[in-house]
Amino acid sequence: MATLPRQTSDDGTTGEQAALRRVATLVARAAPPEQVFAAVTEEAGRLLHAHQATMSRYLPDGTIVVASWGKAGAAFPVGSRWRLGGPNVPTLVSQTGRPARTDDYADVVDHITEAARSHGLLSLVGVPISVEDRLWGIMLVGSVREEPLPPDTEVRLAAFTELAATAIANAQARVDLRGFGDEQAALRRVATLVARGTPPADVFAAVAAEAGRLLGVDFTFLSRYGAANAATITGAWARIGTAGALSAGSRWGIGGRNLHTMVYRTHRPARINDYTGTMGSLADAVRRVGIRSAVAVPISVEGRLWGAMLVGSTLEEPLPAVTEARLAGFTELAATAIANMQARVELSGFADEQAALRRVATLVAHGAPPEEVLAAVTAEAGLLLGTHRAIMSRYGPQGALVVASWNSTGTAVPVGTEWTIGGRNLHTTVAQIHRPARMDDYTGATGPAAEAREVGVRSGVAVPISVGGRLWGLMVVSSTREEPLPADTEARLAGFTELAATAIANAESQAALAASRARIVATADLTRRRIERDLHDGAQQRLVSLALQLREARTAVPAEAGELAQQLGVAFTDVMGVLDELRETARGLHPAVLAEGGLRPALAALARRSVVPVRLEVQVPERLTEHAEIAAYYVVAEALTNTAKHARATTAHVHVSASENNLRVRVRDDGLGGADLARGSGLVGLRDRTEALGGQFELHSPPGAGTTLQITLPLGGPPGPDY
Repeated sequence: MATLPRQTSDDGTTGEQAALRRVATLVARAAPPEQVFAAVTEEAGRLLHAHQATMSRYLPDGTIVVASWGKAGAAFPVGSRWRLGGPNVPTLVSQTGRPARTDDYADVVDHITEAARSHGLLSLVGVPISVEDRLWGIMLVGSVREEPLPPDTEVRLAAFTELAATAIANAQARVDLRGFGDEQAALRRVATLVARGTPPADVFAAVAAEAGRLLGVDFTFLSRYGAANAATITGAWARIGTAGALSAGSRWGIGGRNLHTMVYRTHRPARINDYTGTMGSLADAVRRVGIRSAVAVPISVEGRLWGAMLVGSTLEEPLPAVTEARLAGFTELAATAIANMQARVELSGFADEQAALRRVATLVAHGAPPEEVLAAVTAEAGLLLGTHRAIMSRYGPQGALVVASWNSTGTAVPVGTEWTIGGRNLHTTVAQIHRPARMDDYTGATGPAAEAREVGVRSGVAVPISVGGRLWGLMVVSSTREEPLPADTEARLAGFTELAATAIANAESQAALAASRARIVATADLTRRRIERDLHDGAQQRLVSLALQLREARTAVPAEAGELAQQLGVAFTDVMGVLDELRETARGLHPAVLAEGGLRPALAALARRSVVPVRLEVQVPERLTEHAEIAAYYVVAEALTNTAKHARATTAHVHVSASENNLRVRVRDDGLGGADLARGSGLVGLRDRTEALGGQFELHSPPGAGTTLQITLPLGGPPGPDY
């Protein structure tokens, strides 16, 4: 700081030297900073014969906090905080870094000037206090006299603040050094807890205890802001005894005149030096434990207001003016620990989500039934988010149908429950807005889907599930705890339901593909049947008629025309041969015996025509579903044909059985083996037909050990996306 001219009067010089000695003595004795500040202010006021002297410190958030004053009843009480702005002396000094004065308040209107005017001050002079070349604060003197403060007031006050700045720097260095060591030790202790993976509750308790010991207060509270305008105490510490109702886990609403509310609304530090006029349930609890003054500082994690740290004292005098600054410095360390801990939790959550995805994806890859996949998705979501109940519902024409349900206690909403859309509930809200929704209080829920209230649900979050760009349904997770579900529940659930939607889309695609293949197979069977019918009713009948005509013509030929009779006989024989070939072709397309008599006589006919001896076992009801009979018939026909052409087998065994839900067909021979799907379109066609109908195809044909072909078909009809 530039050296300003000093007053040369003996009285002034002697007074300044005496003031310096008195302040220097305090610093040498390691007096607390607030005592040094008070002495500096008093010395300045006496030296300049002012009616009021104030020392204030500029803060980074654009405010100024009063550190000390020279006389009681001051316009700017110690600890009071003022936002800079307007043409007043503290603002001008902060903007220019130079001395400033106000000799006439007539045209000045701002909150700082109004406070000075209300206490009778008619003129003010302020001089910057710079410590280590940085603007630290301001020394302000005021007068109640009508005449302005003398013209040399700035020079004399500046000369004194230069000496005071040296004392402040020495005292601050001592405090900062000791505080830095303490803060570093506290940081190491907290960081060690975080590194060891200590539970969050233990970390918060440690942070509160470290702050309390560091600042020498009676109580410390670490609170986290949550949904529904409430703050939950996550860590509490008391120098003696306990924190009473303010223990960890207690929840307090935002509202009234108290520190939690002030920090929540302003995102800035706040203090209360007298709890007499405070309001709200939190203020009542603070008074009950004997706190008389308190300071709170916001805790911001990754640029967002996370919570607040509050320290309280039971002493009559207010907490020191530097408490905010010291507490703010510590909360930066606490915020770092919280951020690291949150990162660990988020990383664990990410790993859990990935594990859930792998489990669901495995089910889909294994072709698990859709209902099994949806049940797994719902359970994974409920477990992942730590909720008590999870429901997946699909929207339909009649409302919302529960397709999967999970409950931490084992009593879940029955699958198949259907709720109509209407009233005030999450199912209705999501159906209307197609966006996530939450209910933090189920007291006012209405409509059929509000039944959750009857089983103790107090809050819930729902996220839509969209498949192929359309609203498919929704996932709802709910809790029976008093506090609402965390604010990030929507985001976490939405991320998970995206994975669920992928699984649903895959399952729907597989079902749709299977249904499409089944329709193709059914169409092919229908075409074969129509061709067989056309041949039977058309070409076959005409050939039969022609054969009869030829036979009648040959009978009518005279004996002397023997050659003509012979030619007619040859023609008759050829027509009958063509008729037999046509009948065989028609039988291969769609055997009439299958349509008329069912699977048992149709397979018996195949066994009789086989060139390889067949042992036939058929254990089925008289008739089965049409698609199952046709598939079984063609499997046996193709297998026996391959046996005759390629296997060089001496015998074949056909076993057909039916249970309540499935038809099983097995064809085994004792031939050469070595059958390969890659070398035969017939086997590939059988596999495609089987899988198109929702069945399973198995081929076992080791070289030299015969061939076994087995299929299993559902008897309930071709599959489709019916869930």
